[in-house]
Amino acid sequence: MTAAGNGERAETGTPLLEVRDLVVHHGQLQALDAISLRVYPGEVYAIIGANGAGKSTLLRTIAGLHHPTTGSVRFDGQDVTRMRPERRATRGIVMVPEGRRLFGSLTVEENLKVGATFARPGPWTIERVYEMFGWMRERRSQLAAQLSGGEQQALAIGRALVANPRVLLLDELSLGLAPVVVQRIYGMLPQILASGLTVLLVEQDVSQALRVATHIHCLLEGRTTLEAAPGQVTPGQVEAAYFGLAGAAAGPPGERSEA
Repeated sequence: MTAAGNGERAETGTPLLEVRDLVVHHGQLQALDAISLRVYPGEVYAIIGANGAGKSTLLRTIAGLHHPTTGSVRFDGQDVTRMRPERRATRGIVMVPEGRRLFGSLTVEENLKVGATFARPGPWTIERVYEMFGWMRERRSQLAAQLSGGEQQALAIGRALVANPRVLLLDELSLGLAPVVVQRIYGMLPQILASGLTVLLVEQDVSQALRVATHIHCLLEGRTTLEAAPGQVTPGQVEAAYFGLAGAAAGPPGERSEA
């Protein structure tokens, strides 16, 4: 995994995932306002922002669960804006949703088999997930509803991995979990990235995002207020972008800013 905060970004060739001028409405409410981003292979691209900033809406739109009003989503050079969610998944865009969304009445192994139903060819199998999460094999016959929050999050990640994604979308990975559990789950990221995945994550915990990300993108009320490598911005700039304080930068220092 590329060290967070080093200011380096491999912006060469075609982005693996590109969002262009995305506008999304929930009824009459505009949730996203002209959002653009580029995610390159091997990155950990973190979307940060307070509750209601539009983070989950952005991920769900990329996954195909929301339809944009205008704008586009491109994956590996192809426009997938109107593509159904299941077709995006079989092409390599797989999401771990906020709140895990497991099948509580199914066992650990049955949940993993659901994830593998339309899997792409690749290195991730149920056996490999068992190797990464050592406790799962012994408890594979246990119902998902009986697992702790951290165990359910691990299972949700495992279910996504067995689909062999190219881009893994992680929505609020740390939500509702104890700090020690969060650290344990984030500790798996290097192993996940080593298999060739790219990660786009939504994280409300700014300090956690800054530790793991190669690039951060801050949203406020559906607008971009900051986009940079962690090492290119100061804590004050991040705070200003997060809370909408006057003079928040919309890019690295010296690039562009918004009044």
